[in-house]
Amino acid sequence: MSRLPVITKRVLTSSNSENSHHLAPAPKKVRREQEPQRCPTAVTVIGDKRPPVASGRASLYKSVRGAGAATVAAGPSRAVQKVPTASTAPKGAAKPPAATKAGGTGAPRRQAWDLKGKVSDMEGKIRNYQTKVRSVNEENELLKGSVAQSRNRLSDLEREVESQKSKICGYEVELQALCGVREDLKHMTSEKNCLQRELSDLEAKYKVMETLRDSQEAELQTLKEEVRTLKETVVEQKDELHAGEMERRRLHNMIQELKGNIRVFCRVRPLVDGGLSSHIQLAPSDNKSITLAKTEESHTGKSADTHKNYHFSFDQVFGPHASQQQIFEEISLLVQSALDGYNVCCFAYGQTGSGKTYTMEGEEFDDSRGVIPRAVQQIFRAGEKLESQGWEFNFTASFVEIYNETLRDLLYTGKPSKRPEHEIRKSNNEVTVTNLTYKQVCSEGQVLDLIALAKQNRSTAQTAQNDRSSRSHSVFQLQIEGANAGRDVRCKSTLCLVDLAGSERMVKSQSQGERFKEMTSINSSLSNLGIVITSLANKESHVPYRNSKLTYLLQGCLGGNSKTLMFVNISPEPDSFGETLNSLRFASKVNDCVIGTASSNKK
Repeated sequence: MSRLPVITKRVLTSSNSENSHHLAPAPKKVRREQEPQRCPTAVTVIGDKRPPVASGRASLYKSVRGAGAATVAAGPSRAVQKVPTASTAPKGAAKPPAATKAGGTGAPRRQAWDLKGKVSDMEGKIRNYQTKVRSVNEENELLKGSVAQSRNRLSDLEREVESQKSKICGYEVELQALCGVREDLKHMTSEKNCLQRELSDLEAKYKVMETLRDSQEAELQTLKEEVRTLKETVVEQKDELHAGEMERRRLHNMIQELKGNIRVFCRVRPLVDGGLSSHIQLAPSDNKSITLAKTEESHTGKSADTHKNYHFSFDQVFGPHASQQQIFEEISLLVQSALDGYNVCCFAYGQTGSGKTYTMEGEEFDDSRGVIPRAVQQIFRAGEKLESQGWEFNFTASFVEIYNETLRDLLYTGKPSKRPEHEIRKSNNEVTVTNLTYKQVCSEGQVLDLIALAKQNRSTAQTAQNDRSSRSHSVFQLQIEGANAGRDVRCKSTLCLVDLAGSERMVKSQSQGERFKEMTSINSSLSNLGIVITSLANKESHVPYRNSKLTYLLQGCLGGNSKTLMFVNISPEPDSFGETLNSLRFASKVNDCVIGTASSNKK
């Protein structure tokens, strides 16, 4: 902004100098226009030959007048004024110095009669004047060009002034804007200072973080070394764990073999009002024996009543107060063998109403769940633990019913009229059922849903001994396939859980018609089961599996390559003494059997 007054001053000074240069010759121009009026007076004094000179001089003056105001300041204008003085010298007093000036050559003044000399002098003067006029004209032309240039310069300066004025207006607008920018600048400066302080703080923190990073990198290197060492340790421990798992399986199954590959558990159902019947005696210190006591009256009346006791010993005897959890704890190790690659079969035997279905299936509550749901839970939980050791398991579930020596699919959900027929087939030592529903399961919940569906489809009927008697054998099978890719080990086994139909006598059950047919079929299949177990115990060359659909289906679990557990359930009512005695005798026969050593199905 300090330059603006200087520009204005320069413009005004230039314009004034130009105007003063253009207007200054004006007074001289007026004077030069008056000077030629004196020339005719001097010409008339000289004589006849002056008019031509006057005409020539008039032309000179005319050209001088047209030359412009710049020629007024030249010397010849004053010489013209002195010419008449020289011509009029004879009329006045004698003035020799003036004559000498008029001649301009310093020669003596000519005589009056020397007209020729005077004309010669005048012509010389004229030539001098013409030379001066030409130089003045040239100077005038130069001045005209200078004036034109000055005018152009003036117009340029005026335009520049207008441009500068417009710029000044723009600068004033910018100045107003810059006033606001100054405030913003102050604000930004304060923010900059704050940011610089923050930057300095961050730089300090960065230095601290660098120090921490260096220390952490050192720790990281140390941890990497530790991790590498731990990985090596983990590999070694995995090898040891695998070896320990193999040893556990060997010892576990050795214990099971020492206990017997076929084992019998006895369970006494409590009375309806609680307690235990007097004819069943359980030793408080011995949980492996049971005694049936019966008083018989004398048929002749001559002798006193006789007391008979029947003693039985089994692998485990559970009284009426035993819980479902206590029952399963005794067979949980046997269920574990199924994951180890051994075929496992567990079935419940007893008269109708003795609690077989409750033992195997139980109720929906956790405390009252039976063997089947608890075994499924243990299988899946143990499988999840073994996954950390590299094992992967696939489970396939099926549920079949044997009713009147006919197979029925309990997982069938189609129309009853379109229910397919099923046949038992054996190939490569594997027993399969045609058209049977095999479900791939991966959780405990899926299996429990299948069990609930099978429970709805199972055949039951009312008899004289039980309002809801199971009229068929239900067989739940869970096929287990395990693989350890890292160890290149595979195993395959089947967990078979069977709820047998109730054994009963025709006199006690009072069955007629369809119920009688069902009872006959049930007793026949149970008798064939006893025959098969006896044949296995005697190591006969031929075992009659095909005599019954039940034994034919269970031949993979009843043979020497399996672990079998039998639950014998008895009723505590006195009127069931006969059925209880028959059940215990059958269970004792099974318990006395010794079958071959089971082997794991590993590849």
